[in-house]
Amino acid sequence: MDTASELLELVHRISRLSRHGYRNRLEPLGLSPGQARALRELIEADRPLRMVQLAEALRIVPRSLTPVVDALEEAGLVRREIDPVNRRSTLVLITPRGGEVYERARQARREVARDLFGGLSPEQRERLRELLREVEGE
Repeated sequence: MDTASELLELVHRISRLSRHGYRNRLEPLGLSPGQARALRELIEADRPLRMVQLAEALRIVPRSLTPVVDALEEAGLVRREIDPVNRRSTLVLITPRGGEVYERARQARREVARDLFGGLSPEQRERLRELLREVEGE
């Protein structure tokens, strides 16, 4: 196997380990990775978002967002309100409970990262981050 192919395979395996570990840690919180991402976007926006804005932030089509928001709303993590500026739009607001659950999801993500990269020195982690950013094109 050539080096580029081997690198691609390693990245793929690390990605699977990351997704699997994160999904397993989110399960007790009653969250899917997509729901956790939606909560993160709402927290980081620091304001209510229209459904279309949240869909754009998540890079999904708005109709794919509806079941995500439905599940989050049913769990009491978000609520919908009519946008007072444009009454045809719906805002999504994170609830206090949603903020608490998001913090637990954030901790789960840190634990997965620690599991995956804890064996590396701080210098090695920094170098890996630099290399991956270079590959990504930033």
